[in-house]
Amino acid sequence: MEKVLIYDTTLRDGTQGEEVYFTAEEKIKVAKKLDEMGVHYIEGGWPGSNFRDMQFFKLARRESFSCAKITAFGSTRRPNTKAGNDPNLKALVECRTPAVTIFGKSWPLHVKQVMDNTLEENLAMIGESVEFLKQQGREVIYDAEHFFDGFKDDPDYAVKTLETAALAGADHLVLCDTNGGSLPQEVETIVAGVRQALAKSGPAGGIPLGIHTHNDCGLAVANSIAAVTAGVTMVQGTVNGYGERCGNADLMCLIPILAFKMKRPCIEPEKLKNLKYVSRFVSETANMIPLNNRPFVGKSAFAHKGGIHVSAVMKIPRAYEHMDPALVGNKRRVLVSDMAGKSNVIYKARELGVELGGNGFDSRRIVSEIKALEQAGYQFDVADGSLKILMEKFTEQFRPLFELESFRVTIEKDKDQPCTAHATIKIAVDDTREITAAEGSGPVSALDNALRKALDKFYPDLDTMRLVDFKVRVIDGREGTAARVRVIIESRDQDEIWSTIGVSEDIIEASWHALADSFQFKLSKLAKEKKGADCEA
Repeated sequence: MEKVLIYDTTLRDGTQGEEVYFTAEEKIKVAKKLDEMGVHYIEGGWPGSNFRDMQFFKLARRESFSCAKITAFGSTRRPNTKAGNDPNLKALVECRTPAVTIFGKSWPLHVKQVMDNTLEENLAMIGESVEFLKQQGREVIYDAEHFFDGFKDDPDYAVKTLETAALAGADHLVLCDTNGGSLPQEVETIVAGVRQALAKSGPAGGIPLGIHTHNDCGLAVANSIAAVTAGVTMVQGTVNGYGERCGNADLMCLIPILAFKMKRPCIEPEKLKNLKYVSRFVSETANMIPLNNRPFVGKSAFAHKGGIHVSAVMKIPRAYEHMDPALVGNKRRVLVSDMAGKSNVIYKARELGVELGGNGFDSRRIVSEIKALEQAGYQFDVADGSLKILMEKFTEQFRPLFELESFRVTIEKDKDQPCTAHATIKIAVDDTREITAAEGSGPVSALDNALRKALDKFYPDLDTMRLVDFKVRVIDGREGTAARVRVIIESRDQDEIWSTIGVSEDIIEASWHALADSFQFKLSKLAKEKKGADCEA
């Protein structure tokens, strides 16, 4: 089967999404990860529009890319302007990228009513722009903007714009569903019709087609798949579907669908194991919260909660999993909650490294206790760290690496000045007691700083641990300010991420329970690593 080329536009179209932003240096980091994953084209930005994108292309020239072609993006020349004099086209040439992408109008509505142009001049703009860039020795990808809307209104003119670009030397013709309003059956029919029409026009029939879809109807991935089914061999999209309005086609879905479901060559299977990592890397670089329910790469993509499901997965994974999660760098997760059965607890204990009694007593007791605690507001399916500690306590395997004796937190507010927080804490490690005080940007921050300061004397390796997220949820608002609250803290080190939970009518106490569990989890991990290293020695 013919190979499908992957064209990533995260660094240009993706940044048009709300709150998505990369510096030029961050763009380089993302581009390097995409290159390592095997993406064929990386669209770096629109150099004619801002300094940041020009800076990216300058930085990119210093880098080596083993797979991807860095691509600059822009528009056709301005109306009634010579291509060689057009600032936008000159900026594209100055980027010195091996490939350039330009977009032109396919819809008479845009040509006449938005641009106040003529259909003939629009064709001249397309042809002369492509020809100019080809003369500069560039590979030219022509994006036919609003193609599907244009085809529905005037199919002859829409096809004519493609023919014009092809005859001028375009290397790829990309059909764009810019408004994101097309349906998969429409896309498949129109792509098939375009291929047939271009085949009749001679040279244009040999130009490979591509697809660029937006997600305004939630169909960007489906529309891209429909286009591939109809014969396109280039797919454009963004990591995590980032983009304007509702986003672009999500390459984190499209790539595994092409590779594993449609059996279409696109990216090497070994490199697809980096898919989840790249998804998370781009999310964190863009300062966007990763979505747990994102297909293939999300934390919950292969998570199982119902006891019947878990029992089946333990026997035959494909009973409730459409593919092996390891193929995309993900892993199976079993959640333990009030819906859990013995199978969940047995699987989870094995995953967390907790030994259970062979007669099943421990698993039954843990299930019963978890259901009671979740009635009180706990939620262990999002708190693996606290669940591990709970299991160890029930099986008498828990050995606290520190114990709280007392803490005091004070908040001070002076007139218009910001609040300040101070925490004093007294802990015991074995028979040694330590008292410390610290400030913080809030009460939990102050507690965190004080606890770290106290523990540093005993456990200097704690500096690799960081708190990365803090969530508070009122469990039952009918009690007003006396309501119980649930606090979930997410922590990480260089190897993994874990979550812990605390519940109380007092938000500081709930926070303390979650914070303490997080530190106990990390210290237990460090102790096991040290024990393993000592055994090897």
